[in-house]
This record gives sequence, C-alpha cells and structure tokens, in this order.
Amino acid sequence: MNATRPVGVVLTEDGAGRPPQLTDLDERMEWRFTDAAGLPDALRGAQVLMLWDFFSTALRDAWPHCDALQWIHVTAAGVDSLLFDELRASEVVITNARGTFDRPIAEFVLASVLAHAKRLHESWDLQRERTWRHRETLRVQGRRALVVGTGAIGREIAGLLRAAGLQVQLAGRSARADDDFGQTVASADLIVDGHFGAADYVINAAPLTDQTRDLFDAEAFAAMGSGAHFINIGRGPSVVEEDLAAALHSGALDGASLDVFRSEPLPAEHPLWHAPGAVISAHMSGDVVGWREVLAEQFTDNLRRWLDAGELVNVVDKELGFVSSTP
Repeated sequence: MNATRPVGVVLTEDGAGRPPQLTDLDERMEWRFTDAAGLPDALRGAQVLMLWDFFSTALRDAWPHCDALQWIHVTAAGVDSLLFDELRASEVVITNARGTFDRPIAEFVLASVLAHAKRLHESWDLQRERTWRHRETLRVQGRRALVVGTGAIGREIAGLLRAAGLQVQLAGRSARADDDFGQTVASADLIVDGHFGAADYVINAAPLTDQTRDLFDAEAFAAMGSGAHFINIGRGPSVVEEDLAAALHSGALDGASLDVFRSEPLPAEHPLWHAPGAVISAHMSGDVVGWREVLAEQFTDNLRRWLDAGELVNVVDKELGFVSSTP
C-alpha cells in the first residue's frame, strides 16, 4: 500500500472505463481499476471500493482479502446485490447513489401512466398495421395511484403524479402520518385494507428487503381491480413474475409497465414478453443522458468528504438495506 495516499479500488465490468472525474483526486488517492476476476488482489490494502459495476456480486467472494476496507460506494440506488452477512456485521460503511435517479424515474412513471391512459402503445400497434380505429382514452386527473415505497424515489414519483392531477397514496414499512402525502399505509396491510383494490395505478418503488421480496404475487394481483395498471421500477424480485403473467393473460389487470426483472436481460422465452398489455423496457427508467457523469461526481464529492474526515452522505443502513430517512 502507498505510504502517503489511501488506496481506492474501482470495480468495472472490464477493468477499464475509468470515470474521468477521478483524475481530479489523483494527487490524494492511489487508484486500482479491476474487473471481478482481479478484485481479490486489488482489494489488498485498499480503504475505498467504488462499485462502478453496480450490480456485481464479486465482493462476497473477495471479502477475505479486504484487510483495510473502510468504505464502499455503490453507484446505484439499490444495494441488495451487494449485501451479505459478513459485510453487514463489519464496520465497513456503505453509501449509494440516492438522489441521482429520483426525477428521471418519476418522469418515466408519469410517462407510463400517460401512455396507458392515452392508449399510445395500442396506437403504435395499429399504426404498424395501417389501421385507423377511433377510440376513447382515459382522463388522468382524479385517478388514483398507489406508490409502494416511501424513499426518495417513491416520494418524487408521488409528487409528480399528484402534480399531474392524480390522487396519490403512499405505502411503506409502517403506517404513519406524512406531512406531504397524508397517511402512509403499511405495505403488509395493502390487501386486507383494500388499498390495492382502490388504485388505478399500482407503482412498485420499494427497495428489495425481506418484507418486499415476492410482495406482488397472485394474491396481490387478484386484490387489484381489473382496470388497474401495474408499474415496476423498483426491484425485479419484488414480483412473482409467473403470477403477473397469469394475471395479464386472464385479464385480471389492465396491463403492466415493467422496467426491472428477476433475471436481466429478460430471457427471450420469458412469458412476460408476450403477455397482453405488458410494456417492457431494459432497466432504463433512471438512465437519462449524462447520468454516468452525475454518478461519478456524486462519488468524488463524497470522497472529498472522506479524505477530509468529514461526514459521508447517503449512508446505507445495512440492516434495512437502504438509506433510512424516516422511522
């Protein structure tokens, strides 16, 4: 290890692709760039790890080589693919990209709502067939949206949908009063208290935890009205995809806009590709032009704090699996 500069490891898919923003801190950091295969060697003596390859699970196998690691930064909002028992029990601090994707994802959700209400995908299908068919569309104003997830992304979605005229209900880990959105309901009570059935749009914006894994299953979809549209920009494993496909094929739902999946890329033989009303995108709801530059700048800002013995921002609660800002 360098005697005067701390060591930072940057994990990328191919060991290259250095974010240019890191150059500004070359005088204060020794950098090592690696792919997953080289991670164990790169981590020896390193204090900082930046996961530029943010869905990688390579750290688990490389963990025994982390003899000096103090801080891990994940350039994504979700950290579920990173966490494991030894890391949770350690003193290593984890930060994430909270705040970077909020508005882009909220815009994506609003676009999905409008595309469904105004039947834009159906119009495109008819256009390809050169078929002129007059239809009526839905008014968005006054329709009801249930946003599951009360973090920064969920709240940004709720605010934008409300600005578009929708009535918004938030659901989180526990029921509580909310100064901005009224009463937040508990995710565990969504079926029994009829919240699923009251929503025209159900949006999953929750992190992946033990409580949200498989939250949207056959029972949940059955509790939604036949006119409900399901939108998933949260995590793939929150949804039992076979149950969702069955609900779409049976007409129990009025379509679904899906950006995240259990297996990505979505396998070509997956039933959701051909499920009636399913609109599939390639995990891109937050990826606007310039997003990688913003992620790199967010890390370097936090790195300056760390180098100056300051307080890191976006510290993840390792037991909860996300940055906790509410009780």
